[in-house]
Amino acid sequence: MLRSKFTGVGSFVPPNVVTNQDLEDPLEITARSIERRTGILQRHWNDDPTVATSDLAFEASRKALAMAGLDKSELDMIVFATLSPDAAAPGSGCFLQRKLDLPGIPTVDIRQQCSGFLYGLSVADLYIRSGQCKHILLVGAEMQSKLLDMTPRGRKVTTLFGDGAGAVILSATEVADDSDDSSESFVLSTHLHSDGCRLDHLIWQHPGTMNETFLEMDLFDDPASHPQMLGRELYDICLEVLPAVSHEALSAHGKTASDVDLFVIHQTNMRMNREYAELMGVPMDKVFSTVQDFGNTTAATVPIGLAEAVRQGRLEPGMLVLSCTFGSGLSWGSALYRW
Repeated sequence: MLRSKFTGVGSFVPPNVVTNQDLEDPLEITARSIERRTGILQRHWNDDPTVATSDLAFEASRKALAMAGLDKSELDMIVFATLSPDAAAPGSGCFLQRKLDLPGIPTVDIRQQCSGFLYGLSVADLYIRSGQCKHILLVGAEMQSKLLDMTPRGRKVTTLFGDGAGAVILSATEVADDSDDSSESFVLSTHLHSDGCRLDHLIWQHPGTMNETFLEMDLFDDPASHPQMLGRELYDICLEVLPAVSHEALSAHGKTASDVDLFVIHQTNMRMNREYAELMGVPMDKVFSTVQDFGNTTAATVPIGLAEAVRQGRLEPGMLVLSCTFGSGLSWGSALYRW
């Protein structure tokens, strides 16, 4: 039976570190209040105007390929998840493909924001299970610093987000036993959901065709030109759907939260991580946290988390891992896999 296996992972963040203290003057907010509200201590923001999202993705991809011991010529597909593309068109997967000098193979861009990586994982897993691909590069990358409102008006959103990229190599593996108790490493399943009826809870509407014209010069100083978020409402919804979709994945395989070795979940703020652990009935040290160092890196959050967990020795082959995400759309999902 063909299944998908993680064979490589890599991450890259811009070298420029932005601390909470750096945001005090432009946002008229105290560093202490940012930390108290979010648990975030710093984030990485690109400060080189010549660097685009696909440049971050390229660096992460090189590391993932090296860990997998795979030559780029062996890749059959690129799946690229982002909300901050290099250009309106074409997709960022094409920009990454050019930088990898890898013409011919298909690229797929995923626009599911914070849930983009797990949506991409579902797509890649299905291509591998069907036998159409042997090796797929799956990337989540963001350069959100160019989208943010750097005035006091944007303080509730701007403090949360960071730039970065994470990449994984998914490779086909023959498994003799794909039962829930198999000790072999592969993706067990993915579970995806969305609710467009609540899209106004988190939206970045300009530029876009919902406006009178796609690009309106007089809207550049309008809040609609930056992400708009109903934070309190999103927090409550998130803590409702993340445990539910996590149990959905566990129940599909006769598992409970105590069977999971590590939870690598989307990172919105540290308080949410703690409440998620409590709702799942697991100790906090099982929920791998990166938000304090990187902020919310949207589609890059889970793959950056995987790379960091490997680097820190927290994630080792054979471990059962659960990932879940929640973001605009509204969209959410989960995946259960043995690393």
